[in-house]
Amino acid sequence: MKAYLAAPLFCQGEKEFNLRVDTVVRSVGLDTFLPQRDGGEAARLIRQGMDEHVVRQRLFDLDCAAIADCALFVFVLDGRVPDEGACVELGMAFARGKPCFGLQTDSRRFDGTDSNNLMIDYALTGGIAASLDELAGNLRTYLDQLGIR
Repeated sequence: MKAYLAAPLFCQGEKEFNLRVDTVVRSVGLDTFLPQRDGGEAARLIRQGMDEHVVRQRLFDLDCAAIADCALFVFVLDGRVPDEGACVELGMAFARGKPCFGLQTDSRRFDGTDSNNLMIDYALTGGIAASLDELAGNLRTYLDQLGIR
């Protein structure tokens, strides 16, 4: 079973945290698709001389295919607002009927409440974990319910 990991990936701290999330998701017995590792980063590829349109189209197509192929979706919501691209990916996964799990260690929320935008919160059918340990527990519970573990 493969999980798609959607998260911001625009600074060293984000990329390092994404690798930690990847390790946790793998620790419960899932394979992962991590765009920064498995697809590539547009800015880096463009700096290497690749055509911007070609790079962007390739990454879009690859991410769309990976979402279609995954069994479940994990969304890191950390940041002042959730990453726009990851929000689109969440919508795609939800529309395909994928179980969607959130991770939000950041205490900033929509309009000063304990909630995010309702389109995000209600698409995260597997709930929103506040820690890596809680995310692992949510994923284990889900896999146990499927009889996979």
